[in-house]
Order: sequence, then C-alpha cells, then structure tokens
Amino acid sequence: MSQEHGESTGGDSHPYRVQRSSSGPARISRAVLGGGLTINTLPDNLTRVVGDSGKYYTWRSFGPEDQRTEELWVDMSDVRHGQVRVHGLLSNSYKQAVRVALSFDFPFYGHYLRQITIATGGFIFTGDITHRMLTATQYIAPLMANFDPSYSKESTVQYLDNGEVFVVQWERVRLPGKESEGAFTFQAALYKTGAITFSYRDIPLSLDGIGSAEHPVKAGLSDAFMVTQPSPQSPDAQQRTIYEYHRVETDSTKITSFSAVEFTPLPTCLQHDSCELCLSSNQTSGCSWCNVLQRCSDGMDRHRQEWLDYACSEESKNATCEDYSRGDSSTGSSTTPEMEDVSSWTLQNGCDGEDETKGHIFNTGNDVRTDSSTKSEGLANTGVIAGIAAALVLLLALILVALYINYHPTAASPLYLIQRRKNYWPSLKFQKQHPGYTEVEGEGHEKDNIVEAGPC
Repeated sequence: MSQEHGESTGGDSHPYRVQRSSSGPARISRAVLGGGLTINTLPDNLTRVVGDSGKYYTWRSFGPEDQRTEELWVDMSDVRHGQVRVHGLLSNSYKQAVRVALSFDFPFYGHYLRQITIATGGFIFTGDITHRMLTATQYIAPLMANFDPSYSKESTVQYLDNGEVFVVQWERVRLPGKESEGAFTFQAALYKTGAITFSYRDIPLSLDGIGSAEHPVKAGLSDAFMVTQPSPQSPDAQQRTIYEYHRVETDSTKITSFSAVEFTPLPTCLQHDSCELCLSSNQTSGCSWCNVLQRCSDGMDRHRQEWLDYACSEESKNATCEDYSRGDSSTGSSTTPEMEDVSSWTLQNGCDGEDETKGHIFNTGNDVRTDSSTKSEGLANTGVIAGIAAALVLLLALILVALYINYHPTAASPLYLIQRRKNYWPSLKFQKQHPGYTEVEGEGHEKDNIVEAGPC
C-alpha cells in the first residue's frame, strides 16, 4: 500500500470524511476516541488487496442473464428459508449499527465468529471491538454507502437465521439527497460453510454515481488484527492499533440490478490442528507451527498479538515436528513431585498442558506417599473440622443479631446500620455502550479522518 495519507480539514461536521488519493491506494490515517485506537494498513508487501482471487477467498460475479444469480437470491418472503425479523431500530435509524448473535459458528478468514454487527450503511461489521469507524476494516460489504432507512416506512433492514445461513437484506433503502434516484434492495448471505454471497435486486445508480463524500462506498471483504503496544506519548499508556491485512475488492462495474457475487473460502493455516498438517499440507502455504500456543498460522490473522507475545516466529524458525516431539517426551518422562519442576513444565507447554499437569501431580502424590504425608493429612483434617466449627459459630452470631434488630428496630445500633447502608454503600451501575457507528465526539477530541483507498 502507498504510504501517502491525508486528512480532511475545515468545518466538516461529520465524524469522518472520505477523500481520494490521486496517486493510488493510501493508508487510513489517525483514528478514534482521543488517541486510544488507531486504524492503519500494513505496508504493501504485507497487505494483500485482490481483485479476483487471493489467499483467503476466490469469487465469481454473475449478471442478469446467469441462472446462478436467481439461485443465490434468498426470497425473504418464503417461509421455507426461516423466520424473518425486521429490525425496528435499524429500519428507523440513520448510521446505526446493532450487534446480532449467530446460531452457528461462521468461519471468516479462518476465524470462527458467533456474533456480527449489522449497520444501516449496507454492510456487516465482523470485529470484536466496536468503534465509530466501523467502515474502515473487518467488514462484509455487499454495498457500503450512505443509506438512510429512516427516510420512509417502506425502507427496512431485515434478517433471518435458519442454522445453515444468515441473511441480511437492505430493502428499498435510499441515499440522502438522492432519494428521487430510486431505492436500493440487496442482501448478504453468510453460510455455515464459510461461503458468502452478495445478491442485488434493485440498483438504480452505479457505484461511481453514488458518491463517497459523506460515507465510504465499498463492495467486498476486509479483515484486520489489533496489536497493543506502548504509546509513543506515554510509556505507561497502551496504544491499540488495528492493521488491515487483507481486502477483497469486487468489480464495482458489475454491481447492477439482478446481479450477484459468490465468495468461496480457501483453506487457511488456522484450520490445521497439528504440527504435521501445518507444515506438510499442500492446501496451504507459508504456515508455521507455534508449539507453545499449539496453533498453526502464517502470523497474519487476528491472533497476531499472541503470535508476537510468545515469539512464535522465532520458535518456529528452522524447527521441525520431530524437534517438538522430542522436547515433549523428554519433559513428560520426568515424574518428580517437586512443585517448582511442575510449574516450569506448565510454562513450557502452555495452556493446553495445564490439565495434564494437574493430573500428573495427583498421580505422583500417590506414588511417593510416605508417613510424613499421612501425618500431614491428619493435620489437614483437623484444620477442616476447626474451620467448620468456626463457620457455625459465625452463622449463629449473625442469626442472633438479625433477631435482635427485628425485635428492637428503634435501637441505636440498627438505625446506624440502616443509615450507613443507605448513605455509604453505593450500588453498582453499568453504562450501556452506544452501538451507533457515527456517535458525535465530545469536546476536546479531534475529528476522525479516513483516507479511502483509491482505485488500483
């Protein structure tokens, strides 16, 4: 990706503004919420922007004359597909997003998602951290644009989930300022197999004619990972940066009425659950096995933070599965009851070995039981009995206090307790996070700016 970037300035009242770079693709500039989160792309040798095929998905487009176009369209009025829900908030809002749970694990770039965020702007956000710049990365966008479902009662956002496919349909939504151009109807379908389809029924304007001054206009897929590192302003503070590592951009000229796009997922390193499959599979390339995490990866996925924290790139360099097997067997053959040795074994083998270690400690304790251990058990039993007796005494005291307060409510002590409970024991309060992706910033914050990737 080109390292050029820019910022919108002046009296723009929108929380973000899209600009086009004449020199080609650009990166997303500084981002959100007082510097706590930055969204950026990787250098051009790491970020993969593809047009027709790539490392994670291949896709095909179909026009009005193709039979596949009609096959991919999910008729929301057909009860055989499942119960349809018209989302009231989204259907009557502008620039809003709502998180929805899926009934199945949906594989997206090799990661299994159980919840997604539906936005009024014609896209689905797939990230874990909800921020106002949802349009930047981690999206499934059949047609991302500045749609306003609140314009009329006929505009709706609806979805269905039948356990095999999750479908979102933006029906008869219009663009502010261009309502007379006509209404858009399109949908995105997420299949349990990982396949994704975009289907378009009514597209009155081309994507070039929509305009991106008020909202990004995109069609495709994107994923990113987040890395936490010390902030350059303050070493004690943490700076979170979201890096987009892959993007699929469909051919916008082929998005017309009665057209469709079908995405087929490709095998990823994350699907391999053993070292042998990770390093020898001919379905994937560039995979490395991180033994401490028991994970196969190329280092470019949502687990990037762990991959860096556990130095997986260094661990897997020039290592073979036989090396890991020899290390595990030599460590496992050591049956010592010393706690220090067991702790070091757990750290070397990570979380997956924790349960085995606990069982190992139990068995070792039986094998080396001595007279001293028997005496220790006797002392432990005595301590348990004493603890139970103390608990009973405490319970009896509480009962007596409660009875006293009940029969003497006007006494000084009960009144003091009631007053102290009222004035000094605050209740817990939880603030609900606003789901809107265009929440207005408070005073003292900078406006968000995005530099949209230009045409390749």
